[in-house]
Amino acid sequence: MTLIKHVLRNKNTPPVTVAPGDTVYSALEAMARHNIGAVLVMDGKRLVGILSERDYARKVVLKGRLSKDTLVKEIMSEKVHFATPDQSVDECLARMTAQRFRHMPVLDGEKNVIGIVSIGDLVKEKIAEQELVIDQLQQYITAG
Repeated sequence: MTLIKHVLRNKNTPPVTVAPGDTVYSALEAMARHNIGAVLVMDGKRLVGILSERDYARKVVLKGRLSKDTLVKEIMSEKVHFATPDQSVDECLARMTAQRFRHMPVLDGEKNVIGIVSIGDLVKEKIAEQELVIDQLQQYITAG
């Protein structure tokens, strides 16, 4: 069973963050620059929200707003589903699928942000696990 801390170790990149008072345009620039679909919204060291491409599409584009005139705090998702390092990939995948979100910050015991995982990161990890099982079975069959 793979844990979230292993996924973060393999990922080895810090989360991209923005401030609540930043413009949505600058948040989009950060997402594009890092080729990611969401940024964490931080007030100092405190996680206050998450902003995703979905938030942008639904709360800016479809409402006819301008990203340069809209602040992150106006459209961010304030209810943030988070994981802990010792949770399993399976548990997090199940939550993300059931609750229909694609990015999950990882918080330590003191609620400090230590990373973020996407559904793509977790699916990639599950595929790697399955490939390992297949290899082991093939070796068992051919050795037997």
